[in-house]
Amino acid sequence: MSIKVLEMTTSQLRRAVEATGQPAFRADQIADWVYAKSVTDPSEMTNLPGKLAGQLEILTSSIAQKQLSSDGTIKLLLKLADSQHIETVLIPTDDRATACVSTQAGCGVGCKFCASGVGGLARNLTSGEILQQILHLQKAVDRRVTNVVFMGSGEPLANYDATVEATRAIIDPKRFGISARSVTISTVGLPAQIDRLAEEGLPITLAISLHAPFDALRAELIPFAAKTPLVEIIASANRFVQSRNRRVTLEYILLAGVNDTKFCAESLAKLSKQLHCNVNLIRFNPVGGLPFTSPSIEQVTQFAQWLKQSGVNAVIRKPRGLDIAGACGQLRNQARAL
Repeated sequence: MSIKVLEMTTSQLRRAVEATGQPAFRADQIADWVYAKSVTDPSEMTNLPGKLAGQLEILTSSIAQKQLSSDGTIKLLLKLADSQHIETVLIPTDDRATACVSTQAGCGVGCKFCASGVGGLARNLTSGEILQQILHLQKAVDRRVTNVVFMGSGEPLANYDATVEATRAIIDPKRFGISARSVTISTVGLPAQIDRLAEEGLPITLAISLHAPFDALRAELIPFAAKTPLVEIIASANRFVQSRNRRVTLEYILLAGVNDTKFCAESLAKLSKQLHCNVNLIRFNPVGGLPFTSPSIEQVTQFAQWLKQSGVNAVIRKPRGLDIAGACGQLRNQARAL
């Protein structure tokens, strides 16, 4: 019997260990090796009986490629057991190490400016495959992850159960032990799933991948979004805010000549005032083969200023990993083309 450690809660791991005839405290030893020490090779877990160690399944993925940016950003291309590929990124600063994790192999949302959906959706990841990304990153840099953002490839709320299970493991003091306030789940906007998430009791941050302040333009950029009017997304986001009295974040990728006009800024400001939120402005990271370009730094600054003049708390996100295949899906698409 294989014990899939990352797929189990602490109590489930104890029961699985006991089923092998070993005492329950062995589960605590396993958790200490995996979550506290980032040891993923059972043969290195020296205080475990060899037979038990041989039954443990921790990493089912391997690093197929690693890229290091001049700014310290690290991107890993992981090969899964079924030969699908996913990406994960570590963004380090002096006081934090942020893991950007994927929830799906590929993506079914199909944002016109994103490389993740170029090949469509292959499949959902399991909660363990999501968590493996954190372990791979920690081992790659020998540093603990302090923050997690579900902003890699895929729509997290379209893989709802695995995303929530992984989140619970991330914030569990007996597993990864990362503060819930340091975890952000980003969604293109699935109202029913946002409402469901509000009932989970997870004090995490919700981010809405907006990218356009009105339905017509949003449907052009995100065909999937044509199914859901912004009014419904904002209503569900407001219910989420009311459930825990925390701001949500609106993410807005700026595309030159498309959604960076003063009219778009004014429309975004009106929309933002309907919601207790922050706005993160992201300068487009060019993707080869896609018909979009980045606005100038001056235009990004001007857009932010228009928002601030309207009383919106707008922040320009500092670009990272520009000298590697930093945008979601780029490295995976390169692997698919081989």
